[in-house]
Amino acid sequence: MIPLLEGVRVVEVGAVVLGPLAGQILADLGAEVIKVEPLTGDVARDSHPGASSGGALFVNNNRNKRMIALDLKQPRGRAALDRLIARSDVLLHNMRIDAAARLGLDHDRVAATNPRIVHCAAIGFGQRGRYRDRPAFDDIIQAASGVAGLSTARGGEPQFMPTILADKVAALHVVYGILAALVARGNGHPGPFRVEVPMFEALASFVLNEHLAGATFATDGALGYPRVMSPDRRPYRTADGWIAVLPYTGEQWRRFLAEADRSGVCEEPWFVDARMRQSRIDDLYAIVAQVLPARSTAAWIEALSARDVPCAEVNLLDDLLSDPHLADVGFFDVGSSYPGEICRTLPQPVEFAGIARVDDTPPAALGHDTRDVLRECGVEESEIESLIHAGVAGAGPGRSAAVAGETA
Repeated sequence: MIPLLEGVRVVEVGAVVLGPLAGQILADLGAEVIKVEPLTGDVARDSHPGASSGGALFVNNNRNKRMIALDLKQPRGRAALDRLIARSDVLLHNMRIDAAARLGLDHDRVAATNPRIVHCAAIGFGQRGRYRDRPAFDDIIQAASGVAGLSTARGGEPQFMPTILADKVAALHVVYGILAALVARGNGHPGPFRVEVPMFEALASFVLNEHLAGATFATDGALGYPRVMSPDRRPYRTADGWIAVLPYTGEQWRRFLAEADRSGVCEEPWFVDARMRQSRIDDLYAIVAQVLPARSTAAWIEALSARDVPCAEVNLLDDLLSDPHLADVGFFDVGSSYPGEICRTLPQPVEFAGIARVDDTPPAALGHDTRDVLRECGVEESEIESLIHAGVAGAGPGRSAAVAGETA
């Protein structure tokens, strides 16, 4: 954890990846993030593989949070949440707008409870468009945004990226949207502080950043960034594996071609002119593909690194676990507070000079902090127990009670 956002309280009503990842990043930066789950818990708790700490998907998106469980379908559950909202800076949810409204999490109701709160809705489609009521999951957004169709430009069939791309990209937009609203509020902006992050628009912007290309201008409607779209832009075979090589500037291409014993290409008129060289990028990539099988991956890495030509071995997932650079930076290190069954965690990769990190806290059990949080919000002990007994709230022992038990 990097204690930069101390004093900021975030209420996260999130599930699976989008909301929880955004909440975790804010928690990693020092905010107090209180995750509100239904009594059955975030469905990611049951993701596979799992252990007593929860499923891996849950563990990797919910550290550094306090956990409470409330049935928001019941009026007493919503009333308890209102007590928390009144004392918080941010409300973050990732449900459809109509579902959020049914639970009392729409902006107008939340702002009536706390006019200064930053209300952030991470949703599928922007509410000003005709798709606003469509359900949205990662595959749906990859398809709608053009991500799945990118492979057709290279002669293949549409395919999904084998990662939860849309959720994770949108989560980053959620974080900077919330932080910008908090800065504006701190600078005296009167509000309302209503942030909407639609996955579809976020991923469409992500895809079109380079691929809008000629369609940016009225005189040319061609989409697609040629260098990226080239079918010869790919990992290349070596004598014993695969490698990525990306000479980008003219000088890098000259150094690569010299190492490949193809320096004569540098004298061609089309190579000297940057725009003409770009138009012949397939010819250059073809040379890369032709020469790399002559040496091993390690030999190419050594030779190209010596010439400062960008290159990297193609890692498989298993390779990342033993990557020497990741070992150097302690990428998978587990803090002392984690149970022994968790042997690796994923860090917040942003570094801040002069800010010392403190140990992360692992995700807690469902309802672990319910009693403590409600108590801090001014709810009487008798009312807390009544909420639990009535099935409106779910509670574990609570951190303070757990610590007391350990030290007794």
